Amino acid sequence: MIIADKPLILAMTSGTSGASAMLLSTKDTNSEFFLQGVAVCLDAMARAFPATDSLQRTTKFFYSPTFRQSEAGIPIGPNSSTPASSRHMLNLYTTPAPAFEVPSEKDTLYLHLLFALKDPSVGTLESNFASTVFYAFSALQDRWQELVEDIERGKVSSALALEPAVRSSLEALMKPDPERAAQLRALFQDGFRGIAKRLWPHLHLVLAVDSGSNQIYGEMLRENYCQGVPFYSPFYAATEGLIGVNLWPQEPNRRYLLCPRSMFCEFLPERLEEEAPHTLLMEEVTEGQNYELIITNASGLFRRGQMLSVRGEKVSEALFLDALKKAVALWPGAQLVDYCCAESGIMGDSIGGSDPHYQVFVELKGVRNLSEEQRYRLDICLQQDSAVYRSFRSKGSIGSMRVQLVAQGAFKELREHMMAYSNTSPNTFKMHRVLRRKEYADFLLGKTVS
Repeated sequence: MIIADKPLILAMTSGTSGASAMLLSTKDTNSEFFLQGVAVCLDAMARAFPATDSLQRTTKFFYSPTFRQSEAGIPIGPNSSTPASSRHMLNLYTTPAPAFEVPSEKDTLYLHLLFALKDPSVGTLESNFASTVFYAFSALQDRWQELVEDIERGKVSSALALEPAVRSSLEALMKPDPERAAQLRALFQDGFRGIAKRLWPHLHLVLAVDSGSNQIYGEMLRENYCQGVPFYSPFYAATEGLIGVNLWPQEPNRRYLLCPRSMFCEFLPERLEEEAPHTLLMEEVTEGQNYELIITNASGLFRRGQMLSVRGEKVSEALFLDALKKAVALWPGAQLVDYCCAESGIMGDSIGGSDPHYQVFVELKGVRNLSEEQRYRLDICLQQDSAVYRSFRSKGSIGSMRVQLVAQGAFKELREHMMAYSNTSPNTFKMHRVLRRKEYADFLLGKTVS
């Protein structure tokens, strides 16, 4: 029996691998996450990056979530607490408490950046996901002049829609700093490649998940804004609970030790057969083989990974991304910005009749058009990497994938559309690499330029 006076929440999942669901979050589940996850990863981080154990402050890109109430008065929303909920925690961060009261993600991000830029001794950049850090640097590139002017004048931009009391509290923490402003202006005018280390010379770490659907954001950060800064991807986790912890912080290939006390794990073999194989338990798997991970949490909710499968072929997110990166490398001048896929079965009349196939949406820099030969190159790359996919293609059971080039900024708009549709917090949102809703695919079809 659930009663309203217990300290619990009904946590909303992000809906990445299916429809959003509500899960019971209690003191026990939170303690389990902290003991098996946070505490273990903090120890691993301190051993691998000892410089992080200092009095330098952290810039944490976090957005205060909104909640609604159940009929019994239990809060419903994302399973994340604001840093402002503990005044002791606030001492760790560059962002002051009043900024966490701002409901707008755009305005909160501006304030995160403003107070981070004021502090040249920032030691760590932190967020749940690398995507949030990437979007923060994108916003910095767009708004740096405005931010520098605020630091120079000791004011907060009038463009921000702030409550008078919040604005007053924030501006009380500001004072004109023309020296830092001049320094920042010169750094920005030198370009944005490697800007993080130039803004904060003592920056030791970017702490954010950069695997799975966030892999491409981590790669773009390391290649551009955060050149020379180490990254630590601490968790393999979700609202459903803790799945694994990364005990190898300095290894470039992310690995996570599964936490069997937190989740019940089953493994579905990757095989070419007509009938679905039986799931295996942890002690039954074979080293070196590929499996789809199926988890069941303490609430009885089960979750599968994001696999492409129109004929039972099960192409993993990692496998597809590797093939896509190989194809993009063969498209002259092209740089991958973002991508996602849909199985043709969800598209309906949007694409007309054809064999089952993958519908691929890509956002690129450096090209305005893709030839049919270039599009087909992606299909060839996936066939080279996946014997299962190649077999189905050679038999004609799966048709050639269709590749749509979408406009610049299309995925940023899709992110906002998805969060609004599912009431997902920016803190927990992960870009869906396999779209399961037709309206999301139709949204991107509407953004297609080639």
